Amino acid sequence: MERDRPGPGLSAHRPRPVEALTPLAPRPVRRVLFRQSWRDLVFLHWVADPFEVARLLPAGTVPDLHQGRAYVGLVFFRMDDLACGRTPALPYLGSFGEVNVRLYSRDAAGRRGVVFRSLDCDRLLPVLTARWAFGLPYWWSRISGKWFDSRLLYSTSRHGGGSTRARVWIDVGTDPW
Repeated sequence: MERDRPGPGLSAHRPRPVEALTPLAPRPVRRVLFRQSWRDLVFLHWVADPFEVARLLPAGTVPDLHQGRAYVGLVFFRMDDLACGRTPALPYLGSFGEVNVRLYSRDAAGRRGVVFRSLDCDRLLPVLTARWAFGLPYWWSRISGKWFDSRLLYSTSRHGGGSTRARVWIDVGTDPW
């Protein structure tokens, strides 16, 4: 697949999918590592075969099912005002588009987690930092989100060519479901 081919400025190192497990009960925050705001957030989910999802998860985890179904998520958003700890937001580097593909998991203790299969970002320095410092599967990509009246168009494509792209139109209504 194209996602394994590095783009410009990226090494051939393939980051592993990362799972963020959440505890069963909230814990007090002791230290703030990063702060950020998200806007124009879109979650799209598809039902997926739990056995197919299971083979993509880290050892010791299983798909987290909702009403007996596993889901794959495609998430688009704009991150703004990224800051380290309690410092001011980073100028330029602290605002960028991001797209991620995620799976949902559970471990033997019942803790739920998100497994990021890929994370695309339109700023190279955050991509390199996340790959190097945290081993996250980030990719440098072109990402745009544009509003047309009540419709939002998101599109993304990875630098370096290839066929890894996504485009989605979202019609934002004012009526509740």
